[in-house]
Amino acid sequence: MTLAVIQLVSQADVQANLAQARLLLEQAAAGGARLAVLPENFAAMGHRDLAALGRSEARGEGPILPWLKQAARDLRLWIVAGTIPLPPDAQPEAKARACSLLIDEHGERVARYDKLHLFDVDVADSRGRYRESDDYAHGGQVVVADTPVGRLGLTVCYDLRFPELYGALREAGAELISSPAAFTAVTGAAHWQVLVRARAIETQCYLLAAGQGGEHPGGRQTFGHSAIVDPWGRLLAERPQGPALLLAERDASEQAAIRQRMPVARHKRFFAAAEPRLPSVE
Repeated sequence: MTLAVIQLVSQADVQANLAQARLLLEQAAAGGARLAVLPENFAAMGHRDLAALGRSEARGEGPILPWLKQAARDLRLWIVAGTIPLPPDAQPEAKARACSLLIDEHGERVARYDKLHLFDVDVADSRGRYRESDDYAHGGQVVVADTPVGRLGLTVCYDLRFPELYGALREAGAELISSPAAFTAVTGAAHWQVLVRARAIETQCYLLAAGQGGEHPGGRQTFGHSAIVDPWGRLLAERPQGPALLLAERDASEQAAIRQRMPVARHKRFFAAAEPRLPSVE
């Protein structure tokens, strides 16, 4: 079962980004991949009006969703579409979410995950201040879905710092977890690989970490180092910077053996005093 992770250096030009992504998706399909993960903000980085972009997509007037469905159909490929700014399905004029879509090989939407944890952080880089909540509202659901390569849990970027979410995905049956991201160069150098490997080890899942890796509008620098990590924490594939395709195999038998030899899910003895509090979905 071949897995693909795609790294990009997306810019503000949506069509140029989609062309680059299509080329790498074609290479993934040619390499035998059944599932490919695109990075966070794969279609636009530095776009001036994310809200307008999201409303256009929700009304069926934007380029991203038709492109995504066509690519999946053409290539017979399941695609995790990094993130797209989309309002809730039933509220097309509401504030956008950072939405990660799972599209099947027929171009049909199988699952939608809206990013739970928003990156409202001060970072010692040229930008200094990041406030995702200016553009996005919080998501409110944990999402898993069945795919041809296993049961997939969906997360996005900053979620990596919240192991409770990953534990919930494991409890919901996840065997793989996607983590499209756009880590800053500073936070990525400090924490990216240790977080990705830790989340794989503690959940005994394959981690599909698709990052942005390079320079974007406004001088923003992203860390890259996209990776595929196995349930033992081994780095199966990695690329430091630039557009790239990573391929690796999922060994379901080995994963089952790891979980049998070290049954951490059954050994769990600590439980929170209350149910996790998820942000409300307006």
